[in-house]
Amino acid sequence: MGVTGLFLCSFLVVHLSGNVLLLTDSTGEAFNEYSHFMETNGIIRIMEFVLLFGFLFHIIDGALLTKQNRAARPTAYAAPPSPESSSWFSRNMGLTGSIILIFLIVHLKSFLVEHRFLGTDMSMYDSVATAFSEPVYTGFYVLAMILLGFHLNHGFQSAFQTLGLNDKGYAPVLQNAGLAFSILVPAGFASIPIYFFVRQ
Repeated sequence: MGVTGLFLCSFLVVHLSGNVLLLTDSTGEAFNEYSHFMETNGIIRIMEFVLLFGFLFHIIDGALLTKQNRAARPTAYAAPPSPESSSWFSRNMGLTGSIILIFLIVHLKSFLVEHRFLGTDMSMYDSVATAFSEPVYTGFYVLAMILLGFHLNHGFQSAFQTLGLNDKGYAPVLQNAGLAFSILVPAGFASIPIYFFVRQ
């Protein structure tokens, strides 16, 4: 779980770095060129399968872990856990992960499926602009990024703990790094739909 989580974190950074072109070039030419490169480069296409495997493994592993946790305590606590012992988000990683998965399916349908399989005539930039002109889709995207932030904040630290790297000396550094990552990356993604929605 920890290894796939960190792998997916690296993907988020790479994906965001490409999407930043949406904010820096209002003509869309740079983003369209980037999208074309991503669709036609052989190495990138191979990495897509690696990424798909990483997502599937992470999802299945997370579902099994959630099932094991529930089986370990079939009877609920008499009193709910205090915020000091664990946060609501740390206890509901399966729920936030499920919502993020739904978002991912909708997101892939809106862009990858439309362009690669259905052959839309719109450029990728125009598809983005059209999608983020819709208030429902824009709101769902931003909400998903907020949930992703909480998911990342707990998952980032848990990943290093699973790998045995979160000892007393590194714990504060990893906690601060995880917090910064879980704020900056989702905020970067969320700024894109907000930018297009406000600009329309």
